[in-house]
Amino acid sequence: MSQVGARPHPLKNPYAYDDADIQVPPRTLPQILRRIGPGMILAASIVGSGELIATTTLGAEVGYVALWVIILSCALKPAIQAEIGRHSVATGRTGLAGFNHVPGPRWKVNWIVWGWAAMILMTRFQIGAMYGGVAQALHQVFPVVPVTVWVIALLALTLALLLGGGYERIEKLAMVKVVLFTMLTFLCALLLIRRPDDFSWGQLLEGLRFQLPSGGLASAVAVFGITGVGASELFMYPYWCVEKGYARFSGRRDETPAWRSRAFGWIKVMHVDILASMIIYTIATVAFYLLGAGILHSRGLVPNATEMIPRLSNMYTETLGGWAVYLFYPGAMITLYGTIFAATAAESRVGADMCRLLGFFQEDDYAARVRFRRRFVWGLTVIGAGLYLIFESPVNMVKIGGVAQAVMLPVIAVGALFMRYRLLPRSVWPKWWITFGLWVAAITTICLMAYYAVLTLR
Repeated sequence: MSQVGARPHPLKNPYAYDDADIQVPPRTLPQILRRIGPGMILAASIVGSGELIATTTLGAEVGYVALWVIILSCALKPAIQAEIGRHSVATGRTGLAGFNHVPGPRWKVNWIVWGWAAMILMTRFQIGAMYGGVAQALHQVFPVVPVTVWVIALLALTLALLLGGGYERIEKLAMVKVVLFTMLTFLCALLLIRRPDDFSWGQLLEGLRFQLPSGGLASAVAVFGITGVGASELFMYPYWCVEKGYARFSGRRDETPAWRSRAFGWIKVMHVDILASMIIYTIATVAFYLLGAGILHSRGLVPNATEMIPRLSNMYTETLGGWAVYLFYPGAMITLYGTIFAATAAESRVGADMCRLLGFFQEDDYAARVRFRRRFVWGLTVIGAGLYLIFESPVNMVKIGGVAQAVMLPVIAVGALFMRYRLLPRSVWPKWWITFGLWVAAITTICLMAYYAVLTLR
């Protein structure tokens, strides 16, 4: 096994412990910030269909009234995310391996693992919507090429990038560009505040009154499911933590004071990572929503199947001027495609891990894990693009995937509580206020989803 700092072998197993990987965690904030990463990768995938399509569509449908849904979604779920990540850092288990311990029906793996598989199939609609969104943007720039041809070209590009092993470099580039696009959107939202015809502080306060819009209930639930850290991202996050090395840097659990100190140190790094990413995607999400509510809603421009991208571009042209359309189209393409890329990279890892839990290969067989990961890249990518070619309605496809994620959120909340009290070593239990935040997030998520279920069944 290579030493720390050396160039790793292509098949070095990031899921296996090696004493050579043990590192003392950083102590100062500048040092910690240099070691964050999983949350930033997650932020690059989060600022996509949820923010650009679902959030702005909700704002266009109902105006400012559902702003509280956006803020609640971004603020609550990081507490659950942190607990799942803490479990992986402290035990070395992957996310699915932790959930697989939760009691209940099982066939080879338990009901939560099968629930993840069902959810991922439904979220292919979201990925398909993003293929459609990028293809529509490209078609606006190059109208001679049909949208269908662009979808097929994007499918080929995604397979080439992910199967070629160059996803780390591309992901970093996508992250930078998504952040730049988010900053531009935030600027537009600030300019919106200076437009009294489209914005008032009274409207903003009305959006914080905890009332669900009657006409946009399905959109509100979909947005709660996928804005901020969605259910699929909650499953993804511990895999990025493992591959980043937080668990390996802590070392194999031996309950010694040295191990406990390292584990707490790297968990602290993870908390800063989560907080930094939450700030980024919360700013982006609120900005997108305000633009949808202030610009699109007042003009009756709700994004639809064929005019989604042109209508969304009004958010920029109405605040910055007609020239801003040349910024919006590249930004929209980068934002949506970055999510396709990052989500597929992560979900293929989770899928390969499910195959391991099903007994298709041994835990220490990293070459087999890579083979299964590549198979999932093929399947997830082709299914997503194929669904768009069949349905051709990005907005509705995002809502379908969002509702599927929202249904899984209470399940994940229950699983996180089980990990906290049954699987997490007592020596690394968090402080009381962190546990209190976990309970608040779990109870609120369960109650909100139960309320939605009652309304739906009436």
